[in-house]
Amino acid sequence: MLRFLRLSLVYSLMSIGVISCKSYQLTDVQPISESKKTVENLYFSSAEDYVYKCQMDIYKNHVSGILIIKKLSETTHRVALTSDFGNKLIDFEISQDDFKLNYVLPDLDKKVVINFLKNDFRELLKKQYPINESFENKDARIYLSKNDHKGYYLFFNKESGLLKKIIYTRNNKEKIDFTFEAKKHIFADSLNLQHKDFRINIKLVQITETESD
Repeated sequence: MLRFLRLSLVYSLMSIGVISCKSYQLTDVQPISESKKTVENLYFSSAEDYVYKCQMDIYKNHVSGILIIKKLSETTHRVALTSDFGNKLIDFEISQDDFKLNYVLPDLDKKVVINFLKNDFRELLKKQYPINESFENKDARIYLSKNDHKGYYLFFNKESGLLKKIIYTRNNKEKIDFTFEAKKHIFADSLNLQHKDFRINIKLVQITETESD
């Protein structure tokens, strides 16, 4: 199974040019004025461990395991993935500027695999977003944060105030959708990460919930 995972990741990354990405545009929204200057993704901001059942679908291959995310400091998280039988697959520390690989199973020790995980989790664990533009529709307030060639559309539910979705774009092309289900602002009960330019999907479902708000 691990060999399938490695080969599938290589194949998907090599096939990136085959699947087209359209320019991303919001629809059925209207611009609004907003006094706040930044918004935050607080789902991984607690000092408690975040423990999830992890499922990866890579083309026709399916891999499952246990994912643990732990906040080490205000800027750094530790991420560890084990198999369903408790064998460690990968362990790394990550921030927006640094990446330290503590362990990787030899079958996964490939540059494309490491870069795939590093880039996805760096985007997932990004906390603060300066606001460039603000919008709303009937269900959500939407904030656009732009940084060079990157763009982030953050959707906050109007009723609960909880972050429901982040759409990550590069050069105005939709790259990754992060969709959250949550009851508290610091803990996502589930997360679905879907790539738009190759067929990779990661789903996280909580196993243990943080105690503090």
